[in-house]
Amino acid sequence: MSSPEHTPDLLTESDFSFDYTPYDDLDDHQRWSTWLDVEPLCRGPQPRPDWVVTSQGAIDTELGILKTGKEADVFLLERADPLDPAGGVVMAAKRYRSPEHRTFHRSASYTEGRSMKRSRDERAVKRKSTFGRLVAAGEWAVSEWDALRRFTELGLPVPYPVQIDGTELLMEWITHDGETAPRLAQTRPEPALLASYFDQLREAMATMAQAGIVHGDLSAYNILAVGERLVIIDLPQVVDLVGNLNGMDFLMRDCTNICAWFRQKGLASVDEHDLFGDLVAHAF
Repeated sequence: MSSPEHTPDLLTESDFSFDYTPYDDLDDHQRWSTWLDVEPLCRGPQPRPDWVVTSQGAIDTELGILKTGKEADVFLLERADPLDPAGGVVMAAKRYRSPEHRTFHRSASYTEGRSMKRSRDERAVKRKSTFGRLVAAGEWAVSEWDALRRFTELGLPVPYPVQIDGTELLMEWITHDGETAPRLAQTRPEPALLASYFDQLREAMATMAQAGIVHGDLSAYNILAVGERLVIIDLPQVVDLVGNLNGMDFLMRDCTNICAWFRQKGLASVDEHDLFGDLVAHAF
């Protein structure tokens, strides 16, 4: 039996106390960060940029709409921990609309060769049932997410994908001089920069072709001009060059759109047939 001098001290109430800092209640245009709500595979690939905020105490604040589209709207969203406001970041939040609010449905020719994880979902989409239309809306978000991840891992110039949650994609906000970077179609580059832009696109398209991928809707309206470099955006319709029977047609259309714009701006030497042949050589 233990002697009295070896009896452990009893714990007091003060031993269970701890310091904490309370967070304020959220406003109507705020929510708690959804970073930890999504599965690991729904977060951006490693290595992650230093600016990605992963704090459990971070708050997402809506800053307004950036762009409206036929299928999705893009908002600006700030993610920051109130205890570390300097470490916050503003991202682009692309939200695909529910079927009843969409004004455009992508052609089934884009999805040729794709397969869904669950056959029940695929059957529902083909029947165009209410559930099927909901699945289809989510599939476009997932398709763009997968493309962004894959392009990032290939080293292609695209916004870094932060996370996907349902039909919402959070990604890097591409800026130039503190403002949203303009689309290539809005620019008037000097001849040297114009030639550099074309070389960048040709290299990016070659990397895609080598990986068996076609953007499928590439034009000066789906490319951002960030000073001397280009960033490719809007990727939900990415096409499998081999698995899709229309893959070569989409590749030729991308070549035609790009070359037509560059010729119009003064780069007379570019030719869609030459570009197409060069890309096909990279693909096979």
